[in-house]
Amino acid sequence: MIAGLKPYPEYKDSGSRWLAQVPSHWGVHNLRTLIRSRNERNRADFPLLSVAREKGVFVRSLTDVNENHNVIPEDLSNYKVARAGNLVINKMKAWQGSMGIAPCDGIVSPAYFVFDFNIANSAFGQTLLRSKPYVAHFGQASDGVRVGQWDLTISGMRQIPVLVPPPDEQAAIVRFLDHATQRLDKAIRAKRKTIALLNEQKQAIIHRAVTCGLNPDVPLKDSGIPWLGQIPAHWETRPLKQLLDRMDYGTSENARGEGLVRVLTMGHIQNGRILTPKRGGLDSVPPGLLLEKNDLLFNRTNSPELVGKVGLFSGAATDRITFASYLVRLRTKLENNPFWLNYLLNSMQFWSYSRSQALVSLHQANLNSTRYGQMVLPIPPRDEQDKIAVQVCAQTEEVEKTASRIEREIDLLREYRTRLIADVVTGKLDVREAAARLPEVECAPADEPELAEMDESGEELAEEDA
Repeated sequence: MIAGLKPYPEYKDSGSRWLAQVPSHWGVHNLRTLIRSRNERNRADFPLLSVAREKGVFVRSLTDVNENHNVIPEDLSNYKVARAGNLVINKMKAWQGSMGIAPCDGIVSPAYFVFDFNIANSAFGQTLLRSKPYVAHFGQASDGVRVGQWDLTISGMRQIPVLVPPPDEQAAIVRFLDHATQRLDKAIRAKRKTIALLNEQKQAIIHRAVTCGLNPDVPLKDSGIPWLGQIPAHWETRPLKQLLDRMDYGTSENARGEGLVRVLTMGHIQNGRILTPKRGGLDSVPPGLLLEKNDLLFNRTNSPELVGKVGLFSGAATDRITFASYLVRLRTKLENNPFWLNYLLNSMQFWSYSRSQALVSLHQANLNSTRYGQMVLPIPPRDEQDKIAVQVCAQTEEVEKTASRIEREIDLLREYRTRLIADVVTGKLDVREAAARLPEVECAPADEPELAEMDESGEELAEEDA
C-alpha cells in the first residue's frame, strides 16, 4: 500500500524551505488567518487537560502513576478554558510539536495558548502542525537562551505557513494515516512485547545466580530474608551497610552552569549502568563527591516505579563527575565485588522489596538511605561473587544484544512513521486513491500502552544531552 504511492502531478513553491514544493491546488495561508485567540477562564469545574508531544491534548488522569504529576494549584480559576476543537499550544515546547486539538471542553495551564482553529478537518490540522517540518517552523518562531527554554512568540507564530488541501482531501489524508500508523504501531507493540520477554529472561538469570549461586546441587538453608526464601547453606546474610565503605548524598548545587564538572541525575541510571553526561554543569563540588570507578549510585527519591534504581559507574575520577542530591553513592568494600552487588541490588525481587519500604506521598516515593543500608542481603564468599558476576555478564550479554537490536528496529519504525506523516501532510505523496481503497480502521487494543511520550514528564537527560 505505501510502496505504491506517487507524488501529485503538479506542484508550486510553498515559500518555505522546510515545506518546499506543495501540490498546486492546495492553499497556503499564514497561521494568523486561521486562528483566533481565546482567553476564557473561571471554569474550575471543567476537566484538566494535558498536552503530549505526539498524543495531542487529552484529559489528565489524577490517579495514573504513569502520568506526570506536577503540582496542581488549589485555585484553578485562572486556568484557560479550551473548548472542544480548540487548538492548544504549549508555548514552551511548541518546537517539539507539543500541541493539539482539545477533545472536549476543559481547562489548561494559563501559560498555554488557546485558539479557535478554522480548518475543515481538525485531525488533519493537528497532524500537520505536529509534523516534522513544523517542528522547524515553530522552532524558528521561538526565542530563548538554550534548547528546552525556548518560548513561542506570537509574532513569529503568526507568520507560519499552513497548508490547506480541499476538505475531502484532508479527510482522505487522515483516513490513510490512521490506517498506516495503526499498522506501524501494531508492529512496534509486538516488538516491545518481545523486549519485555527478554527482560524477564534476563531477570530470571540474575535472580537465580544472586540468590542460589551457580551450583544447583548445593545444600540450602532458610535465609530469614522477607523477599528471598532459601539460599546456599554456606552463604551469610548481612545488612547492605556492612558491605560498604561509605554512603554519600549528592550535591544540591545547581547543575545547569557551564563548569567542567558533570552532574549525574536519575535519568543517567539505565539498566544497571550509568550513562555519562556529555557536558559539565558545576565549577567545583564539595570534597569527596567526585565519582570513582565502580562506585554505585541508588536513586532514593522519585516516582514509586523509579525509586531504588541502582547503576554502576564504569568511568574514573579523572572524568570529574558528581551526582545530584537525590542520588546516594554506595562505595563497596574491597572484600566485595561491586559488579555482583550491582546485579543483586537490581534483581527484580530485591528492587520490588526495597520499593515497598519507601514512603510514598503525593506520588513521590522516598527511600531513606539508612533504611536502605539496613536491608539484609544474601552474601556468598568473594570468590563466588566474582564467578557470579562473570557468568551473569556472559549469560545476559546476548539477551541485551538482542533487546538492543529490537530497540533499534523500533527506532527505525518510529523514524519511518515520522517521515511518512510529514510526506503525506505536506503533499509529497498523493494518498487519495489509496485512502479510498482502505478498509475500516480498527481500534488499537485497549490494554496496550500508549506509544506517545509525554512531553510534560521531565525529560531531563534528553534536555541535558541534546
